[in-house]
Amino acid sequence: MSRPTPQPEPIETDADTIRAEAGEPDQESNLGWTGWLISGGIHTILLVVLVYWVVVGARPTTDPVVVSTRPIPPQPVIPDKKIDRALEPKVELHIITEVEKPSPLSQLDLPVDKPSSDEDSDSPVVTGREEAVSDVESGGQGAFMAIGPGSLASGPHGLRSPGGRKRAIGQGGGSRATEAGVEAGLRWLKKHQSPNGMWDTVNYPVNCSEDPKCEPGKASHGSKDGADAAMTGYALMCFLSAGYDHKTGNTYRNVVKRGLEYLVSVQKPDGRLGARNYENAIAIYALCDAYAMTNDADLKDPAQKAVNSILACQAEDPKAADKAYGKLGWDYVAANPGRNDSSVSGWNVMALKSALAAGLDVGTGIEGAKNWLKRTWIATNPDADKLDPYTGESRFPYTFDAATDKVDLGAIGSNHKDLACVGMVASVFLGHHAGDKMLETLANYVAKHQTPATWGEMNSYYTYYNTMGMFQVGGPRWKKWNDTVKDILVNAQRKGEGCFDGSWNWSDAKAWPGSDSGRILSTCYAILSLEVYYRQAKLDGSAGKFPGKKLAKPLVN
Repeated sequence: MSRPTPQPEPIETDADTIRAEAGEPDQESNLGWTGWLISGGIHTILLVVLVYWVVVGARPTTDPVVVSTRPIPPQPVIPDKKIDRALEPKVELHIITEVEKPSPLSQLDLPVDKPSSDEDSDSPVVTGREEAVSDVESGGQGAFMAIGPGSLASGPHGLRSPGGRKRAIGQGGGSRATEAGVEAGLRWLKKHQSPNGMWDTVNYPVNCSEDPKCEPGKASHGSKDGADAAMTGYALMCFLSAGYDHKTGNTYRNVVKRGLEYLVSVQKPDGRLGARNYENAIAIYALCDAYAMTNDADLKDPAQKAVNSILACQAEDPKAADKAYGKLGWDYVAANPGRNDSSVSGWNVMALKSALAAGLDVGTGIEGAKNWLKRTWIATNPDADKLDPYTGESRFPYTFDAATDKVDLGAIGSNHKDLACVGMVASVFLGHHAGDKMLETLANYVAKHQTPATWGEMNSYYTYYNTMGMFQVGGPRWKKWNDTVKDILVNAQRKGEGCFDGSWNWSDAKAWPGSDSGRILSTCYAILSLEVYYRQAKLDGSAGKFPGKKLAKPLVN
């Protein structure tokens, strides 16, 4: 009779007995060895991980992970290379910005890693000049995104870029003081802009909240509307010449934008911006500069219509064999070959040159202006073929009659009707280069007879033209001119006097009869003269040197 199979107890078992009979260790001994093995394995794994972390994980994360038994040599520490942002040794610029968020393109010798400000700055004005080369914020440069004739990456406006402006100051003879003067002058212009965007020739002081107040101006530029268009053009050129445009983020973007909107708003159906050819050309010059710098499509049609108004008023040469190309200069109102006004013609030449740089259609205007320049200069200097470019002097008149070849010319060294300054600049803009007899002899005359010694005897109109012309000529004459004129301008600027701060007087610089137009005009001429280093690139590309064939001996100082 078989016995029923016993059920195992849940706790007691014969396993120990079986293992004992087989010679195996008992359970307690087995657990002890197992614990040691597990503990040892865990510590081994931790040790491997630690070694891996120290040897491999500490290497630069950019290197691929390579397991190697060879020791890894320590990596050399390469110090960060500091970028030298100092200006040329001749110029020391220590910039203190006055805006809360200066443009990254504004720093002439500071790191360019700050965000830009798209709005006008309302920060307090810092008085005095020595501490404020200011924000020097660029505008039209932006990231040089414009493609085509209007791009600031190269061309006549290339020096208005941040790097170009910095280099030009050092190479051309500018200084911390000249840049401080420019920026203080621009702040003054901003304070006196009218709400509608114009600069009011007469009533500009009402736009400034500071005391004491500046004196009112006088509308001597033709009609009041024409004068305001001209003053707005002058002021806009001051901002644009320093690189401040209406498209990129900069301190004065809205100032420039409102000014351009005003000019477009007063444009007549025939394209004119000013009542007379004088005011019209000044305003068009600014409009074309803005279009050239930004390629703003909204400005293209107004600018082209404005240029067409210049061409419509250009006189025809009665002695020209080919009427299609037989143009001359400009008079104040209608085309008049009997009165080619040098002052009026000079502004129209500069406006057409800016239009050409912007890629606008200038027709035969430039060719006609060349004809006017040549005929006028020869009529004024009948022995021109005998002039020595090293020592000779030539002159340029107030007006020229193309029918009779008569000129209206003031006395040598006078402040009226003695426009060698206009002839010199016109010759540069119309293709005459260093070494050319016309340009050299006009520059010789200016150097001898029109270099001012004090602010009181400075003809600010002549100075505007002559500074531009001498810069283009370059060489010893430019250095002598610049060393004299820049100090006069810097020292004559009003400082720390409420509404006057940053402006230039007109009443104590009476050499130019038109100086009583007021403070806007005297201030703009001074600013434009101090901006000459970067306002216009060398048009002949010579950087002041004679291109091509060398002259036999140096020019006289």
